[in-house]
Amino acid sequence: MSEYLEVNNVTRKFGSLTAVDNVSFNLSKGQVLGFLGPNGAGKTTTMRIITGYIEPTSGSVSVCGYDVSDEPIRSKEQIGYLPEGVPLYPEMTPRLFLNFIGGARRLESKDLEQKLSFVINKLGLKPVLDQSIETLSKGYKRRVAFAQAILHDPKVLILDEPTDGLDPIQKLEVRKLIRDMASDKAIIISTHILEEVTAVCDRVIIISEGNVITDETPSTLIQKDKYHNAVQVDIKNPDFTAVKEDLQKLPYVGGVEKSYDSREENTLLILSQNSSDISRQIIQFIHEKNWDYGSLSVKSGDMEEVFRKLTLGKNENRIGAEIK
Repeated sequence: MSEYLEVNNVTRKFGSLTAVDNVSFNLSKGQVLGFLGPNGAGKTTTMRIITGYIEPTSGSVSVCGYDVSDEPIRSKEQIGYLPEGVPLYPEMTPRLFLNFIGGARRLESKDLEQKLSFVINKLGLKPVLDQSIETLSKGYKRRVAFAQAILHDPKVLILDEPTDGLDPIQKLEVRKLIRDMASDKAIIISTHILEEVTAVCDRVIIISEGNVITDETPSTLIQKDKYHNAVQVDIKNPDFTAVKEDLQKLPYVGGVEKSYDSREENTLLILSQNSSDISRQIIQFIHEKNWDYGSLSVKSGDMEEVFRKLTLGKNENRIGAEIK
């Protein structure tokens, strides 16, 4: 796959503060990257460097072969950017604003007309096209801002909280739009909604204290939760302690805990030794023991818990202990 974005050893300092510290990653055509981190981690600064809003203290960024510092206009032509703050002209209508953006992007009239029709339909802007932006709801303002980001059909799309302010149906529509566009673009999504990552991203970078701490697929990342593929089962055997001891002896079991997610008193969480699906072995073992049991389910894992543990901080050396 061709590299649409190359971030090479980028550092950005603000006085004595190092906001971004030697960050490097590439992004190829067809990839959707979830760019995650706690507040103040350096996400927004990194995205502003990529888009040419601010210069790095050191390092370089290349967009579709154009160096952002040396060829700022050519590189920005390849980028669509949706910042978190939704910078819009409140006195304009969406129609006037998008025409203005098309002119700034030097789109020819016929091309602009087609692209306007596309973004207006895809983002459901017809009802508010001639209403002043300052009177729009937060959701509609977000959609107008999204429309300007994709109007010129950029190769690299950078979206900071793209579904912020949207209702659940609108969120699903925007996620579908992102997936539909992904085949011929490189897309970065920065979000605090981790379900969005699993819904649309095929890669995740987590940044903390200005450093990249992980770069993996969502499915690989979620396996770092110790409850990934854990079996939750309600055991009705009266000798509950003996049940736990027997289960803990199994080679494929990594631990047994009492579950607090169930109303039943004797519900166990049986952890997988290596995160593999052990549900069949557990069911077979229960049958061999002739234990009476109720409901049984398999946990998928919690992305938020993995995120929390990975971003605890460099001085809280708990990742190795808590994440296997």
